[in-house]
Amino acid sequence: MYNYNKSDYSSDYSSDYSSFLKEKEEKRVDSGFEVKDEELNKNLFDWQREIVKWCLKKGKCALFEDTGMGKTIQQLAWADAIVKHTNGKVLILTPLAVSKQTAKEGDKFGIKVNIIENEEDIKEGINITNYEKLHKFDVSQFIGICLDESSILKSYSGKTTMELIDLFRYTPYKLSCSATPSPNDYTELGNQAEFLNVMTMNEMLAMYFINDASHGNGWRLKGHSEFEFYKWITEWAILINNPSNLGYDGSMYNLPKLNINKIILKSKEWETDTLFAIPAETLGERREARKSSIPEKIETIKELVKNMDNCLIWCDFNYESEELKKAIPEGYEIKGSDTPEYKEKGMTGFSEGKVKILISKPSICGFGMNWQNCNNMIFCGLSDSYEQFYQAIRRCWRFGQTKEVNVYVIISDKETNMLENIKRKETQHQKMSKNMIDIMSAMTIAELNNKVVKDKRYLPNIEMQLPSFIRR
Repeated sequence: MYNYNKSDYSSDYSSDYSSFLKEKEEKRVDSGFEVKDEELNKNLFDWQREIVKWCLKKGKCALFEDTGMGKTIQQLAWADAIVKHTNGKVLILTPLAVSKQTAKEGDKFGIKVNIIENEEDIKEGINITNYEKLHKFDVSQFIGICLDESSILKSYSGKTTMELIDLFRYTPYKLSCSATPSPNDYTELGNQAEFLNVMTMNEMLAMYFINDASHGNGWRLKGHSEFEFYKWITEWAILINNPSNLGYDGSMYNLPKLNINKIILKSKEWETDTLFAIPAETLGERREARKSSIPEKIETIKELVKNMDNCLIWCDFNYESEELKKAIPEGYEIKGSDTPEYKEKGMTGFSEGKVKILISKPSICGFGMNWQNCNNMIFCGLSDSYEQFYQAIRRCWRFGQTKEVNVYVIISDKETNMLENIKRKETQHQKMSKNMIDIMSAMTIAELNNKVVKDKRYLPNIEMQLPSFIRR
């Protein structure tokens, strides 16, 4: 934790506000324990080992690493160390079908992971299950909790978010892991902080944000609080997209080429009375444009998959997946209404090469899975969720992928607004992530080494005085 000394920082805002921050600032006290390198799993890379040691020392913290950087082995090493230190039970919560994948990873790394379906399945050590099954367990028996793909917390008013915060409020050891902790705006980090007992959402908003109706969800980061906000995050979270952010060699994480191909289908003459199709604006218009273009999209997708060994086909509506299944009978269709067992069978089958074509929604299969065995995917239209689009692509385009990844986005000329919206959100997300990583990199390195970081921006602290001829 940083040792905050007044002399280390200058301030460009009023002394009153500075005093307010000082009064409100909650000093983070490490609640974990220290381990030696040799006590951790030998399969960890050097930089992963340093992160795990830091997480264990903190006790409650977040790990915001980009996809494919080995969050699974870090989660397992963290949980394993807690079990050995306390002789207690640790619970890992994952998206659907990820539990089995994580257990297999554990076997590979020599860490025993127990998959649980009901209360009777719980054993000493590391237990893992899906978020959907959380209600089946008495969580008070677990000394540690790890949330895999913790962006599930982003909806502050959501039932799942509040349930997770309440159920694990008094759990001694907590780890929150996500590649997209704040895909839309900074305020979504408040849910992560509240789950980790760092600070409530309302406290974070009061300290670092200002209510501005003209800005997205109404909250924007105070300009004079930016450095303090980033510093606060580094006290309980690590945010990186490459080991080079921490001063390590990150060349092995350079990914193969990503090819995003836009296929824009022209509306039929009878569908428009203008020379060029007018993009749909209202929700009703967008739905109609998407639905009316289904036959052409299906035919295009049929032609594309003919030349593919395997393929992920993403859609957002049941009527799309149903039509795709009719047109491509060999495809494995997964809908939200399907049983967890059926979903897991298809997702695991695709991992193992038994299923060649998987048809589903990003909201169902777009999180947590490692599908480097596939390098082709098709989007049958787009939604407004950049997070789902990004996460879906990263199922294949991640560390361990050896081929160029081909992404085909098929939309009608009336749906181009959706494409522009995704592009805008992508630009916003990349800018936000870059800003955070650029500013926080030195802080994180210092935090890992338990050093003090000073704000080296030019912030004059000498009171300005008017010239004597004006004072007269």
